[in-house]
Amino acid sequence: MRVVLRNPRREVEVAGGRRVRDVLKELDVIPETVLVIRGDTLITADQVVADEDTIELRPVMSGG
Repeated sequence: MRVVLRNPRREVEVAGGRRVRDVLKELDVIPETVLVIRGDTLITADQVVADEDTIELRPVMSGG
């Protein structure tokens, strides 16, 4: 599975067939700090991603 990360932009390959939360843990990413996108769809940490998937991790922005 391909994971596209931002800041700085880079791509990594990891094993699929598991929950998003497990992928984030492997990459040392705190789930609350990113939005996870597969295609054009926002997905949750409970969803399973497959080996053929590409997901993008975008940092959560907040402001006022």
